[in-house]
Amino acid sequence: MDGAGTKYTAKVVGYDPSSDVALLQLEDASGLQTVRVGNSSNISVGLPVVAIGNALDLPGKPTVTSGTITALNRSITASDQGGGGSENLTGLLQTDAPLSPGNSGGPLANSAGEVIGMNTAAASSNTGQTPSTVGFAIPIDTALSIATEIQQGQGSATVHIGLPAFLGVDVQDASNAGGGGFGGFNQSTPPVSSGALIINVVPHTAAQSAGLVAGDVITSANGATISSPATLESALAGAHPGQSISLTWVDSSGNSHTGNVTLSTGPAG
Repeated sequence: MDGAGTKYTAKVVGYDPSSDVALLQLEDASGLQTVRVGNSSNISVGLPVVAIGNALDLPGKPTVTSGTITALNRSITASDQGGGGSENLTGLLQTDAPLSPGNSGGPLANSAGEVIGMNTAAASSNTGQTPSTVGFAIPIDTALSIATEIQQGQGSATVHIGLPAFLGVDVQDASNAGGGGFGGFNQSTPPVSSGALIINVVPHTAAQSAGLVAGDVITSANGATISSPATLESALAGAHPGQSISLTWVDSSGNSHTGNVTLSTGPAG
């Protein structure tokens, strides 16, 4: 519990980005003590809780904060730090137990020490360092149900088995990109007004191999029209590493290109 215990290599068995849940398998691990799981279906507002996690990724023991359940069945749009992506999460528990970056994935427990939720998001603070007292957790019943589907290899429209496919680009909405440079690229207006504007290409990825560069705008992927980063994410959601897809993009000179791109293996979620 002090951060100096045994470290294990883990592999991603699968994940559900629509619920912010992933299942990991520790390698060469056995006999580990497990948490006590509660029942999240009978939780009421006012229930005392504690949130445990690795707040701010600081060294030492996990942080523990206390509070209560302040609302049930909440829906939010959660964004990654830096605004890299967002997801709509529903059915969440809301708590005023202070949460900070690094608490995500940690348990939310009741006064009996039973885990009733998995911390997943918090309202942003002005500094990013001050803990938020508006936090959200995935009910444990929901998290375990998804984990069971993954463990049984039951892929679906939302559950993905194994690691995701990876194109290797950071993008923004081309329709909102005029009036400034992007990705170190001093062009003020994208070549087209609709699509996923590339602001960065990750080295040694499928995108770089295909010749994509910052300033290009992806307009089609696997036959689907790409009008925004969200539609690109949706078009690639069901793809698998090693799969070849057709990609169309417009370069900074306004020329259109189409080619087949073999997707690599990317990080989960």
